[in-house]
Amino acid sequence: MLFVRLYGTLGLQVFNRGSMTKFHTSVLTCSEHERLEFELIEVRTRGQYLTRLRSLSREEQSEWDRRERAALARLVDHELEHRCNG
Repeated sequence: MLFVRLYGTLGLQVFNRGSMTKFHTSVLTCSEHERLEFELIEVRTRGQYLTRLRSLSREEQSEWDRRERAALARLVDHELEHRCNG
């Protein structure tokens, strides 16, 4: 069993040697991108849940819209600055 696992792991590492380096560096360089995407999704989801619970006042709706635009702007700025998209 150990031989099969070892062989499978080595085979996978040898097969993916070139792409593993690219994948590893993209993960390191885009962790901020992932965080910003999560932040945007979280703002949108919270806003949707809140509107399902009750009607929002104009001020509240305006605040959620502002939060969503701000989160989206941070993500777009990051993509432009680092030329990454996930």
